[in-house]
Amino acid sequence: MAEPLFTVVVPTFRRPSQIAGCLAALGRLEPPTGGFETVVVADEEGDGSLPELEPVTGRVPVRLVRQRHSGPGAARNTGARQARGRFLAFTDDDCVPSPDWLAKLEAAFAGSGAPVVGGRTVNGLPDNLFSEASQLVHDHVYRYYNGNPMAARFFASNNLAIQTQAFVRIGGFDPAFGLAGGEDRDLCDRFLHAGSRLVYAPEAVVRHSHDLSLVRFWRQHDWYGQGAHRFHRARALRRQEPVRIEPLRFYRDLLSISFDRHRGAEALILSGLVGLSQVANAAGFFREKWTGRAGRPSA
Repeated sequence: MAEPLFTVVVPTFRRPSQIAGCLAALGRLEPPTGGFETVVVADEEGDGSLPELEPVTGRVPVRLVRQRHSGPGAARNTGARQARGRFLAFTDDDCVPSPDWLAKLEAAFAGSGAPVVGGRTVNGLPDNLFSEASQLVHDHVYRYYNGNPMAARFFASNNLAIQTQAFVRIGGFDPAFGLAGGEDRDLCDRFLHAGSRLVYAPEAVVRHSHDLSLVRFWRQHDWYGQGAHRFHRARALRRQEPVRIEPLRFYRDLLSISFDRHRGAEALILSGLVGLSQVANAAGFFREKWTGRAGRPSA
């Protein structure tokens, strides 16, 4: 069997409806030159297959791999070890890639020669204010770090593609990031530290449907804070320099981004939620600093 151009790696953990939607979207993808395969990594031990795989397995090759619950970074590494493709394309189980997602990533690799390409993620639940606030934070971070698309600095792991050999050489995701947060920042920084170029391809779109409540919103950004501390510590050791925090203008602009996209009371509420996300982030950051608990996988 000929090797596919892409291996799509999707980690999942006890979210049957989400992985079913993701796999349905993968079944609608326009195949890139050379085709693609899909590796689903169930971050839990068990027997047999996932029923959610059955509707799509007849349209695209899908393989299921199980591992002991170790977190999303370790699950992506497990999927990468099973890959036959020249490129790895990572997304998450609550994401729906656009039909031309892989075709756009293929074009970005061909046009840039870079080993790492990241696409654009949009909110799939615009009526959920918590999800929209998280999306505003995400968009601000991308605007700050990826203002020059040909010299980008950060991509989230739900829309990220890497040459397989480069991924192996860099050592994959650091499994010490047990929670969902920070492992993608660390991976991107290691590529930059090694002299590799990251290219942003906003035309490669993934729709992220992360259904958040107030509790889940707080927990998400608390995890991001825990991962941020672990990342800053690893980066300082790697680069032999003190931890650097973003300048005050980063946070000033972050708090105002909701007024660029929304109006009236909705903008005020979203601005408040964005501010709350930073409180949760700081809480997680300092708890990790004092207790060192971010290595535990999420439940």
